[in-house]
Amino acid sequence: MAERLSWHAPTRVEDFVLAAGPFLESREALHCLTLGICSDLQAFPDGGSQPPRFGIVTADGDVVLTVVWTPPWQAVLSSCDDFAAISVAVEGLAGATPIGVHGPIAAARAFAEAWAAKRGAKERIYLRERVYELADVARPHGVPGALRHIRPSDRDHLIGWLIAFEEETFGERQPRDPGAMVDRALSGEGRRLYVWDDDGPVSLCGVGGLTPNGIRIGPVYTPPGLRGRGYASACVAATSQGQLDAGRRRCYLFTDVANPTSNHVYQAIGYRPVGDVDIYRFD
Repeated sequence: MAERLSWHAPTRVEDFVLAAGPFLESREALHCLTLGICSDLQAFPDGGSQPPRFGIVTADGDVVLTVVWTPPWQAVLSSCDDFAAISVAVEGLAGATPIGVHGPIAAARAFAEAWAAKRGAKERIYLRERVYELADVARPHGVPGALRHIRPSDRDHLIGWLIAFEEETFGERQPRDPGAMVDRALSGEGRRLYVWDDDGPVSLCGVGGLTPNGIRIGPVYTPPGLRGRGYASACVAATSQGQLDAGRRRCYLFTDVANPTSNHVYQAIGYRPVGDVDIYRFD
């Protein structure tokens, strides 16, 4: 007998987590973005300009796919072992207007193709990323400076660095206000930001998006003129260690698959790859 696929659309993040949490937590590293988005929505329910949308596809009652869309970003897919669920999700999200989709390679491709065909759009690969997980930090030695929280005097530096990070990583600005992001961090809300200080800030590392057992690291940025000195390695290692010392069991981060330098840097301090994800954009 064929499986009975059903679409569920919780309106509250608490209901989505209650229903989909065990499925997402079974592959926590791969689902760290979805879990982190949910924890942020619970902590800051008024943080978005538009309400989020949640979707769950079940097969005979068991969760096989989830999708979370927080406008104006791309929809975020979970892993998927039953690809018949993709078409159910595409139909279930009728009326949504995500700029793209983010998810494990096969699921993201299937969703992007189905979404584009349904809406007469075109899909294109936007970025290929690798998900990393860390349980123990290998601290680099001999890097001058120390980690510290950001200060109001860092604000202009940080805004410029965040803009440069987006343009270097994505080739364009992202749908967020870097100034607002820095201001929230300075006020103790949202993503926390740290700098490595060597007679002034030389590298940036963010942290946020709690999961049941961990937290996500990023963005990470060092200006071109200060690279090659170990600042990013020291900054990420110290930030990650601080999270482990605070009781997190794991740290997660995403890298650009096409950037061999960052992939090597993170592995050298203890991060291990757990899977690849793709981001598609709809034109």
